[in-house]
Amino acid sequence: MDTQTWDALAASMRNAYTAGLGEGAVPRPVIMPLVRGELVGLVWLRPVETGKDALTGIAQLSNIAAAAGADEVVLAWETRDVAALCESPVTGPAPCLNLVHATKDGHTLHRFPYAEQPLGHTPEGPAAIEPQWLLAPEPQPGGELIPPVRAAVDYSFVPLEIDHPSPFGVTVILMEEDGYNVRLTEAFAL
Repeated sequence: MDTQTWDALAASMRNAYTAGLGEGAVPRPVIMPLVRGELVGLVWLRPVETGKDALTGIAQLSNIAAAAGADEVVLAWETRDVAALCESPVTGPAPCLNLVHATKDGHTLHRFPYAEQPLGHTPEGPAAIEPQWLLAPEPQPGGELIPPVRAAVDYSFVPLEIDHPSPFGVTVILMEEDGYNVRLTEAFAL
């Protein structure tokens, strides 16, 4: 992936998180597969139940990348949100937007920590938050990934065995039916 594409994807994720937190919600994990440097689209995690369903749902983000024959993926998630969804301990900085850029040969973990600036309050706590982006640590080649993200990365490069004339098209339809939010770029639109 060239630097311009990476910078655009990273900036779009920071903007999505700024907008989502400003509306009082953490955006769900998202995968962005690329084929020969071209973005296939964005696939946001389906609604999940806490625990095993969340682990499975995050790992299944890989289906779209595998069906597209992706040679690169970028996966984004928020540290505390995914830890809570998966009922696992928080690892790494929190709050933090994480992006992993992966190919079948390895991955690099990028972390974008932020401080939370409350924008308003309800009896339950802050209604919305504006992230104040902090200095990002150096990218970590081979950085440790939490289990569901590790699975999504690994499975992204395992070809799907689907007996169908359009494995990619049927995968998109099945993922949408399961509740994933699939947004394909024009080049990959069905």
